[in-house]
Amino acid sequence: MFVVATAGHVDHGKSTLVRALTGMEPDRWAEERRRGMTIDLGFAWTTLPSGGTVAFVDVPGHERFVPNMLAGVGPVPAALIVVAADEGWMPQSAEHLAALDALGVAYGLLAVTRADLADPGPATARARAEIAETSLGAVPAVAVSGLTGAGLPQLRAALDRLAAQLPAPVVDDPVRLWVDRSFTVRGSGTVVTGTLGAGRLRVGDELELAGADEPVRVRGLHSLGEARPEAAAVARVAVNLRGTPRDRLGRGDALLTPGRFHHTDLVDVRLAGDPAADLPATLTLHVGSAAVPVRVRPLGPDTVRLRLARPLPLLVGDRALLRDPGRHHVSGGVRVLDVAPPPLGRRGAAAARAQVLAELDGRPDLAGELRRRRLIRAGALIRMGVPVHAEPVAGDWLADPAHWRGLGEQLTEEVARHAREHPLEPGMPVDALRQRLALPDRVLVEALVRPPLRIHAGRVGAASANALPEPVALAVQRVRAEYGDRPFRAPEADRLVDLGLGPREIGAAVRAGALLRLADNVVLLPDALDDAVRVLAGLPQPFTLSAARQALDTTRRVAVPLLELLDRRGATRRLPDDARIVVT
Repeated sequence: MFVVATAGHVDHGKSTLVRALTGMEPDRWAEERRRGMTIDLGFAWTTLPSGGTVAFVDVPGHERFVPNMLAGVGPVPAALIVVAADEGWMPQSAEHLAALDALGVAYGLLAVTRADLADPGPATARARAEIAETSLGAVPAVAVSGLTGAGLPQLRAALDRLAAQLPAPVVDDPVRLWVDRSFTVRGSGTVVTGTLGAGRLRVGDELELAGADEPVRVRGLHSLGEARPEAAAVARVAVNLRGTPRDRLGRGDALLTPGRFHHTDLVDVRLAGDPAADLPATLTLHVGSAAVPVRVRPLGPDTVRLRLARPLPLLVGDRALLRDPGRHHVSGGVRVLDVAPPPLGRRGAAAARAQVLAELDGRPDLAGELRRRRLIRAGALIRMGVPVHAEPVAGDWLADPAHWRGLGEQLTEEVARHAREHPLEPGMPVDALRQRLALPDRVLVEALVRPPLRIHAGRVGAASANALPEPVALAVQRVRAEYGDRPFRAPEADRLVDLGLGPREIGAAVRAGALLRLADNVVLLPDALDDAVRVLAGLPQPFTLSAARQALDTTRRVAVPLLELLDRRGATRRLPDDARIVVT
């Protein structure tokens, strides 16, 4: 896949050259053909001598249409740069070259057109010298004439050699198809086109429209004019979308593999170009086919934070460029370092962030991301473009190993502190621990618990945490000694105090299963329920509250909450006349 760039204000042989190579008309609009200049993106393709296919995205050269040019450049892997022999290097040539350099395009070819009108030597020398200073480096050059056909065989052979140098596309990556055109075909509905830079599309695939909640489905696929069941990168594709209105998407939107991209309006990037401190406060970010206004905040000498006017599906490592449309100036290329950066609210946060960014190179790094983020869900990292090859610590949570060890030590300390401050409680509540450790999910607390600690009834404590403190255990023993032969008699409130059982002590005994609480200050020994069912089962059925109270040898203060508890547990059932029966 190649992008064609022109040198002058008008066509100067570029579109003529594409027509001569492909036999196709790249200028789609009558206005383009009337004025002899490319206004919007054009598309053409041809078969090379090797049998391979080369497709061209023909981009406009006039400075008024540079945004259109950038929409076509973004996803392509190589460039055919066209300069007219009779006009030479032009300001638009420089801006196009700056854009290619900013995007890191590393493969290219120079075609010097209109060689029938002027000596191509000077234009070739100047263009190659300019190109050599960019990411393209030294490029082959071919002098041609689209009008006479001179040099076209040599250009085809050069294109073949260039195609053979391109790295193999990554067809297993998720799809991110930047839309450069959308239109309606009668009987088929909405069609969008774009350059598939990675991944694979199939008829029937369900995709995600960036920024929208509902999915879209691929009804049909075309590539290079033919219907296909699937298309793999790198390819020009036209995608027919089922049930998607034409006005729902256009240039700058993207079709995505669901759940694989992070939509963000805030990114930290490294800039190659103008010094960060010299950038204006607002620029335009060009990425894929999108052009989005951004607010610029310099952080370091070559790092900036960009606030996008609308969210885009960006990944760590993405390349884009910043342009000042007012000055017709490419400020530089950017490489995305972080698509989910932290806020900079505190004093000195920007300087500290610049130090962090100085160590990043835009290559996805799992260990580095975990070190900086400490805890993060695997899915969030995948959507940032960071491959995940580590085992989660809990659920789908990943953790930096050192931070995880520190959390385990902190948990042990917090549980011990809680035991000292609350000796009557059987451990520290899990949610309290989660808040103390500043963890986002209680499953992380549960995963941190190690012997001799354990989780019981929503609390974390030592394995012996259910053992009662000695004073409470002695008080329970006195209750058993005093009321063991009268299991349905409950100590009065003042007697509980005399026995050493205040509210906190009662709570500890109830949690440990040493006492049964019926109501405030109404407690029995824990085996009272089973004993009560046996006694009540011996009564004539149904039985009244009075009969139950007499059989249990207790007071109404105990009998009422005791029977209500038995009702709730299903041991007894209350009848419409307030009598009860034992459920067998």
